[in-house]
Amino acid sequence: MKSFLQVANTQFPRRTVVSFCFFVFALLVAFKVGGDILSSDFTSLGFTGLLVAGAATVIVVIHSWRKGLYFFLFWLLFEDLARKFLGNNMAIYFAKDTFLLIVYLSFFAAYRRKDPDLHTFRPPFLPVLLVFVWYAAMQVFNPASTSIFYGLVGIKLYFYYMPLIFVGYAMINSEAELRKFLNVNLGLMLIIALLGIVQSIAGPRFLNPEVIADDIRLLSETYRVSAAGVRVYRPTSIFVSTGRFGDLLIVAWFLVFGFSGYLLLRDRRGRLLAFLGLVVTAAACVMCMSRGVFLWSIIAAIVGSAAFLWGAPWRHGEALRSIRALQRAALGIGLALVLLFVAYPDAFLGRLAVYSETLDPRSPTSELVHRGRDYPLQNFLAAFDYPRWPYGYGVGTISLGGQYVSRFFHIRPPVGGVEGGFGTIIIELGILGLILWIAISAAIAFSAWKVVCVLKGSPWFPLAFMIFLYAVVLLLPMTFISIDAYQDFILNAYLWLLLGILFRLPKLALTAQLSAGSAVQQAPGHRVP
Repeated sequence: MKSFLQVANTQFPRRTVVSFCFFVFALLVAFKVGGDILSSDFTSLGFTGLLVAGAATVIVVIHSWRKGLYFFLFWLLFEDLARKFLGNNMAIYFAKDTFLLIVYLSFFAAYRRKDPDLHTFRPPFLPVLLVFVWYAAMQVFNPASTSIFYGLVGIKLYFYYMPLIFVGYAMINSEAELRKFLNVNLGLMLIIALLGIVQSIAGPRFLNPEVIADDIRLLSETYRVSAAGVRVYRPTSIFVSTGRFGDLLIVAWFLVFGFSGYLLLRDRRGRLLAFLGLVVTAAACVMCMSRGVFLWSIIAAIVGSAAFLWGAPWRHGEALRSIRALQRAALGIGLALVLLFVAYPDAFLGRLAVYSETLDPRSPTSELVHRGRDYPLQNFLAAFDYPRWPYGYGVGTISLGGQYVSRFFHIRPPVGGVEGGFGTIIIELGILGLILWIAISAAIAFSAWKVVCVLKGSPWFPLAFMIFLYAVVLLLPMTFISIDAYQDFILNAYLWLLLGILFRLPKLALTAQLSAGSAVQQAPGHRVP
């Protein structure tokens, strides 16, 4: 009896328990896979594969939030591909949010155990941001809202990705980590842009399954017709809609433009990938047939070029590197356009015809003034036609994810809403909500600009300025036109992640200066004054 109690009180080996659980899980997966193969149910087989990969990834993320962030970004960019070929299943759509929650928990656990490689900071605009979060949280319980679930979806759309600013700051703890992050992201974006270019020429049957959900088919098979009758396909690449593909190209263009300037001033390594990314992204911005992407890429290139010259290190003739960076950027854009014209003249010229007819102010069919000024302004003013514009109908009531609340809970939103982003904020949060939005946008812009000024004259200036410009463009003009810009998870996630990286750049620059000074002092024959 005593011997039995001793054995019972002995701690059972944890490794044995884990091995046994893994063995049971493997048997269940093998049984499920075998059944799917026998029944030729390849959709269920795909879901099983995703489940196994997700379970393995979760284990990795629990042990390393840094690896988890890269896994999250990969899933963020490629989840639509799974949705297209496995049906428009909402479990796939919301999987990224669950995965990001695990990244947050792993990051917080590392912070609690005082990981020496994890550094945090206090954003300068945090007080204004907390006021906005508090006010939006109260709007969840707005009596005009038809369901609290609208409020929960709205809180998720506005604030769920904000903690990425702390993750991004802690992630970039060295210049090598910064280069790794940019190279990995540009590599993924380069693949997506290339597939989009191919699809713009091959048509909607490329990268789209033969049997596809009706709501996805409507988004993935859109065309634009010019006044002359030219019919041009709008590619989606791996995404379910051309709008999301365009949003990815906007992020890619800002990143590759800033990264190219940084590399030209800092190091030769990686310039080939950056130049290739510049060429491919420029070509994709033309071929995606999105007038917004086309205009924003041109504006970013012009403003970024002027800023690079202003912030260049003019002493000792180092500004010539910035001029060379702009020359190479112009060469890359020109090369992309020439290759498209030579290889696929019909597809290229058809898109140029649409851009010329709808964006040239001299064209009788130009929509530049109407779509860029009059239409957004009309939508903004239309928000004041709703009786509750002073205090709103509740956060999330007419936001991007409201259709899922209506579908799952059979609840209609209280109002129809408007297309303009600022108008949507007024209808949801009232006029005070718009004032707070402008205040937080101005605070972010001011704080980011201070960082840009600190880095003026350094190799990090081009990257810092393009992150600053991306934040300003997204929070103000793009959101003024449509709330979909900020609430798109790609644009939103990269906004907060890149802001965290921006606020970390001054420390990287200081570390590099100290390292360079130490290397000079330790050089043979050097006399310290």
